[in-house]
Amino acid sequence: MNHLVEKHSSSEPSASFRDDGISFFVILCVMGAFAILSSTMSKNPVLNPFAESLNTPTALMGVVAAASTVPGIIISLPAGVLSDVLGRRRVLLFSALIFASAPLLYILIDSWWQLVLVRFYHGFATAIFVPVAKAAIAERFPSKKGEKISTFTSATLVGRSIAPFLGGFILSVTFWNYDLLYTAVGVAGTASLIAALFLPREDHSGRGGPAPSNSLGRMKSLGLPSGWGEVLKNPGILSVSVVEASTLYAYGALEFFLVGYLNDVVMLDPFLIGVISGSQLIFIPLINPFMGRLSDRVGRRKPILAGLALGGIVLSLIPYTRSFPALLTISIMYGLSFSMVTSSTSALVGDLSRRDLYGASMGFLATIMDVGQALGPIIT
Repeated sequence: MNHLVEKHSSSEPSASFRDDGISFFVILCVMGAFAILSSTMSKNPVLNPFAESLNTPTALMGVVAAASTVPGIIISLPAGVLSDVLGRRRVLLFSALIFASAPLLYILIDSWWQLVLVRFYHGFATAIFVPVAKAAIAERFPSKKGEKISTFTSATLVGRSIAPFLGGFILSVTFWNYDLLYTAVGVAGTASLIAALFLPREDHSGRGGPAPSNSLGRMKSLGLPSGWGEVLKNPGILSVSVVEASTLYAYGALEFFLVGYLNDVVMLDPFLIGVISGSQLIFIPLINPFMGRLSDRVGRRKPILAGLALGGIVLSLIPYTRSFPALLTISIMYGLSFSMVTSSTSALVGDLSRRDLYGASMGFLATIMDVGQALGPIIT
């Protein structure tokens, strides 16, 4: 953590740019809520039974589930770099087109291998959207990165939290009609696209110089390979990314194994298991903006270090805990620790990065984060 030396920008946007930033931020939060609602509802709780209905071989069910996560590893960094070159709005619009179009493909497919391809295509939407949105927020709110990025994350978590309940309700009332479910997914994705169309156009005057007249000129002026190399060689960004990956590694493992532990070892009622598992989904979106604001005021290092320490302590208590109240408390405390870390890491990456490389930096962070979360259940 020695490399986590924070650099706070002293430059503030002009009044007109600040006003556009506020409207941009509100629209981005609305877009994020609908986008993540759409992508999450496409897999939870429908993906497993839908894959079974297509006679997916049991050995390949994991391939279906993992297909949408692969783009997050391979495209987040390039997408972030492209947003540095082409502008955030263009790349966000492209991701919104995927959010809106992918759900229609689920309705057209009739075999499991087609489902794998559709899931892979759908995965590009989130892989592009999240790091570019965070880069846009960091760019427009240089002194409030923590609070604004955390609030945006909370907006996406609202969509993620609603999705399983709404998806389950639709399947229930339609007697497992997959076409109607994916039509609803498409409606949410289209709502995200409509919101994206209202994103204000960008003012490039605050990017450290006049913008080149065309995209090719902008690519040449940035020097894409050197830009990538600058991010990859930045020890601070590498350190923060490792911290983020470690946090998501633990979260991915806990998410996968906790239910089995509560059911097989503690032998809790399924409803109580749901309360423990769902407590984080409620608590994290509520606490995120406050943790982000705290990091803006006291610095990034303190919340990150405190969150890592708290998370390590509460996770170590799980094997020795059997009572529901204690396990619920542990779950909530872990949610607090998770929020303390993740509400500061993206903002810290922004602090450590040049403004014209925000996209590349956020894309790299997202890539490492996805690797960590994917490895959690596998290695554990």
